[in-house]
Amino acid sequence: MQTLPLGRSDLRVSPICLGTMTFGEQVGQEAAHAILDRALERGINFLDTAEMYSVPPKPETFGATEAILGEWFARRPGVRQKVVLASKVAGPSRGMPWVRGGAPDLRPADIVAACEDSLKRLQTDVIDLYQIHWPNRNAPSFGAMYFDPARDTAQTSIHDQLEALAGLVKAGKIRHIGLSNETPYGVAEFVRVAEAHDLPRVLTVQNPYCLINRSLDNGLDETLHRLGVALIPYSPLGFGLLTGKYDERGFDDPASTGRMALYERMKQQRWGRPTALAAARRYNALAREHGLTPSRMALAWCYTNWRVASTIIGVTSLAQLDEDLDAWGTTLPKDLLAAIDAIRLEMRDPAQ
Repeated sequence: MQTLPLGRSDLRVSPICLGTMTFGEQVGQEAAHAILDRALERGINFLDTAEMYSVPPKPETFGATEAILGEWFARRPGVRQKVVLASKVAGPSRGMPWVRGGAPDLRPADIVAACEDSLKRLQTDVIDLYQIHWPNRNAPSFGAMYFDPARDTAQTSIHDQLEALAGLVKAGKIRHIGLSNETPYGVAEFVRVAEAHDLPRVLTVQNPYCLINRSLDNGLDETLHRLGVALIPYSPLGFGLLTGKYDERGFDDPASTGRMALYERMKQQRWGRPTALAAARRYNALAREHGLTPSRMALAWCYTNWRVASTIIGVTSLAQLDEDLDAWGTTLPKDLLAAIDAIRLEMRDPAQ
């Protein structure tokens, strides 16, 4: 698979990135290593993880995904130099007391300590792309639809966050920085402060982007384009809703191995909204009408989108990995793209 420059950097990445949040929960270490081997064989050189993974997050598996990746690197000398490695520091507590004691603020010392802990688990000297997992301020994310200024509190400033990241860059522990689950304001402010104070400039933003959540198209896309920040979207299959596996029996199928069926807490989040499933069923039916599987249409829509630098996929098996990679190269005709936009106009972004 051809590699492409990642934003304004010297990093060259595959246009598909392997997300690893299932490793350590749904996928054990040996199976995870087999998936990583296959991804590398098929041309994937971009891997994404986070200190809080695996998902759903819990204290027993905090850092488990990074540890699995670290063991893969250790068992395969030379592989680390072949991949672009991304990880993330968790933002302020979101009901996870095991992350920095549930602290409501992400302090500079926390960023440094989290990075050093990730490096140890990953068994590497440097992380190529280090991202802030969610904003360290009052901002709508993870399904929250509205900004409420009444919820503002004193937080570590963007300038101080960038100063901490700059120290890690200077120390050679990270190469580039990124954001995740960010807003247009957040991206623009990080870039403004960086340019004003000669601090590391944001290279990427990792936000959800799929047929049932195109909220990025409502302004963040222009922000990224004009500021030259690359988009590496996650959940292109809408947490599995856009595969069609929930079309018949919803999330309550006892035989299902999907996350929405396995984990009750997932049903309470944006992907579990009845409107999200209803919209997914419409898109899935449209795909079948055009002779495509739902997964192939949803992935092709993301893979070929001008906004996207590299699409993050998550899998639990070799079969899923191959299916997702086989969708590369699929082109959607104009009439199908128009039909997709028509559904969005009617049903909007139910998993926003």
